[in-house]
Amino acid sequence: MIICHCAVVGDRAIADAATAGATTLSRVCAATGAGRDCGACVFSVRRILCEHVGSEADHGLSTTSAEVDRAAS
Repeated sequence: MIICHCAVVGDRAIADAATAGATTLSRVCAATGAGRDCGACVFSVRRILCEHVGSEADHGLSTTSAEVDRAAS
């Protein structure tokens, strides 16, 4: 699903960026191009990032809850 219409960034690209190590909103936006123009998508980007980082933590990967908190900032 397209999340950022300005840069045509989908939810999978956001999740892939998080998997690759972009664990903050600013890093995901820099990696994908989302949120750079109008900014209307940043809340959706943040939600997807937090869900993705949280699901990795649920599966026993190295992400901590502190990293999830930072991703939401």
